Amino acid sequence: MPFSRTMVEQCGVVTTSQATAAIGRAAVRRNLRQGRWRSVCRGVLATRNGPLARPQQLAAAVLIAGHRSLLAGPTAAAEGGVTGLRPEPLHVIVPVDRRAAAQLPRLPADMPAVRIHRVALPETHRLDGFPPRTTTARSAIDAAAWAAHDREALAILAATCQQGRAAPADMRAVLTDLPRLHRRRLIAAMIADIEGGADALSESDFLALCRRHDLPRPTLSHRRRDAAGRLRFIDAYWPEHRLLVEIDGAHHMDAQHWAADMLRQNQIWLAGDRILRFPSWLLRTDPSAVAAQLRTALKSPP
Repeated sequence: MPFSRTMVEQCGVVTTSQATAAIGRAAVRRNLRQGRWRSVCRGVLATRNGPLARPQQLAAAVLIAGHRSLLAGPTAAAEGGVTGLRPEPLHVIVPVDRRAAAQLPRLPADMPAVRIHRVALPETHRLDGFPPRTTTARSAIDAAAWAAHDREALAILAATCQQGRAAPADMRAVLTDLPRLHRRRLIAAMIADIEGGADALSESDFLALCRRHDLPRPTLSHRRRDAAGRLRFIDAYWPEHRLLVEIDGAHHMDAQHWAADMLRQNQIWLAGDRILRFPSWLLRTDPSAVAAQLRTALKSPP
């Protein structure tokens, strides 16, 4: 492949060995000395002298990690179109059978930290091109496994499916290839919830609450027409009890007072109308209060 094409395909970032083989060591040194090129780190060069943009950072990450490496986890998921993920560090996978370097080279200020993971990677989980990356389904699974905490892991899975970047069935297929994955049980449960209709994290929280408190499983995202004939989606519905639940994710009032008003309103509605409303954060901070009202409503005649 012509060196000019290599530079274009690799976003202007090349290894020293690539450049030396193409134009010779003297020419490489001359480009660096005259300021046309710059060194990103030991063994990796940028064929421009300005700050590294995101494409150059991603290209440098896989070149730093070495042979058969590829973007993975939240970094690859973001490249697959998933929004709202942490941009740093840059996550890279290297083959589990490859001998890893003892220490990564020192990086410049305009290059994010690179985190390398040595894991098994079936060919079906790989997307070619440059920089190569894992499929979006595999990327989301890895991002959930590597997340700082369980809440972040679940949010990543929910966002990936809600944004239409990967289907739950694809994630489930990936999971079958990863029997020893960290958080595997939690991830599997979340995928099952999404397949059951919980395409938002608050809905998954609601299903988990129902399971913990031995409440019957509702129908999620129930379609219902309002008085004006407009189609509305109700978060949860128990048709045999004629009970509907709305989970509110955003509030324009102080959250604590708003939740208290909701609970008082719900107490009044329990005697008649069959609609309950809860803020999504209350499902996590005081699930017992939510469960108590649900149990009362489910036991009351419709």
